[in-house]
Amino acid sequence: MLKSKAVTRGVEDVETRSGNSPRRRVTVSPRLLVYCLLLSAVCLLSVGCRYDMQDQPRYKAYKESDFFSDGRASRNLPEGTVARGMLHENKALYTGKIDNPNPNAPVTTTTDASGNTLVASFPNDVDEFPVPVTKELIERGQNRFNIYCIVCHGPLGNGDGMVVRRGFPKPPTYHDDRLRNAPVGHFFDVMTNGWGKMPSYAAQVDPADRWAIVAYIRALQISQNPAQNLKMTGNTNSNPAAPARSPNTNTNTNGGAK
Repeated sequence: MLKSKAVTRGVEDVETRSGNSPRRRVTVSPRLLVYCLLLSAVCLLSVGCRYDMQDQPRYKAYKESDFFSDGRASRNLPEGTVARGMLHENKALYTGKIDNPNPNAPVTTTTDASGNTLVASFPNDVDEFPVPVTKELIERGQNRFNIYCIVCHGPLGNGDGMVVRRGFPKPPTYHDDRLRNAPVGHFFDVMTNGWGKMPSYAAQVDPADRWAIVAYIRALQISQNPAQNLKMTGNTNSNPAAPARSPNTNTNTNGGAK
């Protein structure tokens, strides 16, 4: 058995046995160990002493608090204050409703061929656009419609969108008498608050774009029933809007198998 031993600055080779690889044992000098411990302590102290805006005392939303008498950390807004850009004085523009809606107004209902109850009157919805209806507004509405609405309502508003062809409940067509005679505020209200199985799109589509989509829906209704006289003018523009471009009639309406 051969043995060799060599010491080089804290590293000691021990026992090289014939037929086996050398095994090395590492030893750390006490002085180096002290230096490492001191360096670690300095780093920890420097991090622990940091106290600025990146690490300040604060409450999380809805957190309890012993400081306030009601036990809530979240405080109500001072009375009479409104967040910037959230005043929304124009009720028609932001809700599609008249200034003083009557929540007890009678609503007429009807039943479709499937036995579903449908609302046939909309007493609190505005029947005129609160924005000027222009060619640019309708084109913007077409763009937004093709992003958010076409998947359910289809390219012409017949309720035959791609997800419907794959099993989702079919929405009503825009081209029946009930919705052709519905005020424009109804469509804005549906997009804002949802209706039936349709969720609210208020978070995805801002009010201006919702009105643009309503304008495009009116254009679709006129394109499928040119003889009907539908209101297409806003209350700040007495000129009729330019007609929207005809939808692409070559659109595939067959879809895939369910």
